[in-house]
Amino acid sequence: MKKLKLAIIGCGNRSRIYSRIASEQTERYEIVAAADPNNIRLAQVEELSNNSGFRSFHSAMDLLSCKKLADLVIIGTQDNYHYEPCKKALEQGYDVLLEKPISPSIEEILELESLAIKLNRRLQVCYVLRYTPFYKKVKEIIDSGQLGDIISINAVEGVIPWHQAHSYVRGNWNQEKKSSPMIVAKCSHDMDILSWLTQEECTSISSYGSLTHFNAKNAPKQATTRCTDGCPIVKSCHYSAYKYSEEHRTPWLEQVYDNALNASSEEIEDWLKTSNFGRCVYHSDNTVVDHQVVAMEFKNETTATLTMTAFEEGRQIEIYGTKGVLKGGHFLKVRTGKDIIVKLFSGDEVTHTVNIDSTDHHMGGDQGIIDALYSQMTQEVPVPVSSYIQSHVMSYAAEESRLSGNRIELRTFKEQYTKMDRETLCTQ
Repeated sequence: MKKLKLAIIGCGNRSRIYSRIASEQTERYEIVAAADPNNIRLAQVEELSNNSGFRSFHSAMDLLSCKKLADLVIIGTQDNYHYEPCKKALEQGYDVLLEKPISPSIEEILELESLAIKLNRRLQVCYVLRYTPFYKKVKEIIDSGQLGDIISINAVEGVIPWHQAHSYVRGNWNQEKKSSPMIVAKCSHDMDILSWLTQEECTSISSYGSLTHFNAKNAPKQATTRCTDGCPIVKSCHYSAYKYSEEHRTPWLEQVYDNALNASSEEIEDWLKTSNFGRCVYHSDNTVVDHQVVAMEFKNETTATLTMTAFEEGRQIEIYGTKGVLKGGHFLKVRTGKDIIVKLFSGDEVTHTVNIDSTDHHMGGDQGIIDALYSQMTQEVPVPVSSYIQSHVMSYAAEESRLSGNRIELRTFKEQYTKMDRETLCTQ
């Protein structure tokens, strides 16, 4: 069994999680190199590698300028820096596992798709939800025919209020111009699940949403610009930044502060005085929406809706078929202990419980994708890169609809962003 040599580009939270899981599968993977400007994060990946020959680089291009070091590159950089290292890695002969979204640009997404096809490289996107026990069971039930033909699906992505504040108000994904629209940055996962479950081409999309709550008009009168500026309501505020030194050290603070678990409260509070994570959530510079609804139609006339909201916890799904109904997700689990209920029109009712690692914040998907990665990167017939593209096109079309108020035809939308045909593009 040949080991896959891995190189890591961008040693942030997501890449370190994948590195840790891969490092536990020593018969499959060997971590040989990593690139990141942050020496602490580089050292963490080196320690995980347990490899005396490990090589460190301070930029992606430094690593990719060397003679090919590995079989596979895992790219976990910020959204705006996915395209360049991915393109270079494909050209250098690497297969790639790329954190989603592929890029904040439709043109770049379609170019990488074409390049991977031309060069016969394997380009896989970190759609971890496909690999969760929950969604694998939902897919199994659909494929079994128990529900009959699927007529409609309703899905909900409950971001969690604190997660919204952490990542999309204070954090790295709080502005479209710095990363991606919310429906792309957070919900391309969900678009992928809908596409994967239906196994159909999405033909049209409409969407509505806005930034309604996390803005200055909703700020309490006494609130200061920063939580550390003597705000008189900081002790009672749900979004108090001081919680980073208390109950939110794990997992939230450790994602953005390298010494989170060992630092004193005083050290963390000093950091909050200048960090973006010390800002009041009502006085930040965030622009992404805090709620959005997307309505979709697929080629076989199946319809689906996705509701993204900051004000719910966890994902839920309802599937309506010609023979029965499936309902499942976080809400059901918390109240009944069951993950999925299937109610057939014959009168039968079946419940399902799946095992989920509570430490995996993607419902077991982080472990699942690394477990599956080896076979997908070594099997004779690769997973088509195009299977990851539709969800991105759907997500960007949804944002276009939200901004314009128009229904978007997917084929036309994709064509307008494909400035050259594939053959011309691939000869460049």
